[in-house]
Amino acid sequence: MPLPLWVRGDTNAFFGLGVNVLVNVLTLTGLCLGVVKIPGHDVFHTILPALGIALIVGNLYYAYLGRRLAMREGRPDVTAMPYGPSVPHMFIVVFVIMLPVYLKSKDPLLAWKAGVAWAFIIGVIVLIGAFVGPYIRRYAPRAALLGTLAGISISFISMRPAGQMWDKLWIALPVFLLLLIGLMTDIRLPGNIPIGLAALLVGTAIGWAGGAMSGSAVSSAAGDITLALPSLHLGTLFSGLSGVSPLLATAIPLGVYNFTEGMTNVESAAAAGDSYNLRSVLLADGAGAVIGSALGSPFPPAVYVGHPGWKKAGGRTGYSLATGAVIALMCFLGMFSLLGAILPVAAIVPILLYIGLLIGAQAFQFSPRAHAAAVVAALVPNIASWAVGQMDDALAAAGTTAAKVGEANLESSGVVYHGLMVLGEGAILAGLILGALVAFVIDKRFVPAAVVALFGSALSFVGLIHAPKVGWDENGGVSVGYLFAAVLCGALALTHPAARVPDADELELDRLHGGDRAAPAPEPRPEPALAGVATGTDEPAGPGEPAHRPVAPAPTD
Repeated sequence: MPLPLWVRGDTNAFFGLGVNVLVNVLTLTGLCLGVVKIPGHDVFHTILPALGIALIVGNLYYAYLGRRLAMREGRPDVTAMPYGPSVPHMFIVVFVIMLPVYLKSKDPLLAWKAGVAWAFIIGVIVLIGAFVGPYIRRYAPRAALLGTLAGISISFISMRPAGQMWDKLWIALPVFLLLLIGLMTDIRLPGNIPIGLAALLVGTAIGWAGGAMSGSAVSSAAGDITLALPSLHLGTLFSGLSGVSPLLATAIPLGVYNFTEGMTNVESAAAAGDSYNLRSVLLADGAGAVIGSALGSPFPPAVYVGHPGWKKAGGRTGYSLATGAVIALMCFLGMFSLLGAILPVAAIVPILLYIGLLIGAQAFQFSPRAHAAAVVAALVPNIASWAVGQMDDALAAAGTTAAKVGEANLESSGVVYHGLMVLGEGAILAGLILGALVAFVIDKRFVPAAVVALFGSALSFVGLIHAPKVGWDENGGVSVGYLFAAVLCGALALTHPAARVPDADELELDRLHGGDRAAPAPEPRPEPALAGVATGTDEPAGPGEPAHRPVAPAPTD
């Protein structure tokens, strides 16, 4: 089956994903220069070119995976996974890893070395996760996986852009409405103008006409344009690894976060109709972080939230290739300072809110209706993590911290700081545990519920969830709480309650989008499995399932 390299929908998806990645690279450039004080020469000649290589190689690989899946399943509507610098890690490596080193040593190069070493460790952990993640994905309820992803999307992808939009709504709202009209309805602009391009041009024109931008800033930024190609910086990496021990406390849970987020993004793509091999995705993510760190980048790349949005926009595989190539070229030319001076932030960030809407809606649309409460439960830890971050930032702006103010004083003012902090530590894993626990209880499957609670107890005991660092007995009270929950679920399992029977809509949902997962219900499916149909996945089969699972048909857009 011949597959075109480019379709009309790729144009919309390219402008959407390209703008998304553009914003993130602009942000990390500003963080390197303004927060860690890394010299501009190192930022524009080493860090950005290294990131550019990771982006072009990663997007090329994911376009290849998309085309391979399309050829294998005989359908041209497969959408490549989006890829770019990981947004949570971008802020964590700057404020948690590099900034403390810089403040202590006053040496930005030493801080940079620590960030590069940290990114390398993240990559290694994700590579290990490639062999663990498929098992987690097979047995975790979809409500837990998609609900956790929705929590990330709502809290960390949507809220900041929404605040930036409402700060200059006269620019942002027309852009946002254009995106909604073009990407969520069947209305087309005259001449089939790509909606992403049109929205960006309209927002930029309004921003300049309204006086939100400065011509002098553009002239100043033009001087930063330079040609720089990546090169190996193994000395920087090995120097950073010499002090690796303090980095493990954040690298281990964040590495687990990375492969868990990749796992939920693969689940999100499967719900939209494109069932990718999880191991292939995670191996690419881990390799991207390792390669980037060897070239001098402290920013691990990752599969992005948002595949369903780009699929709905009509993107296939060309948009991924184009995004990687264009952003890499901009990195090699040092153009991000100039672009930041030309494009209003309020014209760019509405695309992130659009993605937040899609992912949040998907968690409910592609999970059983009976598991709606489990979706909400999976959201909560990420919302708690976001809220604590906002409190910490506000206190820091006032020149103080929660420890100095006193948690008792905060709580007496109605701020539940400590509880939210504990709930939000390791939020993505915590959301997965909590969502799965609620889903299994709803289904009256108390043995899996007890197993999940035991996992929660173990993870909290070693500090991977509900604790600020990895260690031993980091939060005994939380660990004991999960242990009591496991005992309770085990006791209920001894009563042998009949498991919840799924309704017809749920069976149809599982038939369309859950063909490669362990069946959650005790009843057999009404349709036999189509053994022998190749899906291109090498993930382990569940008990009693054939080695080859049926291909889930793509939903109609």
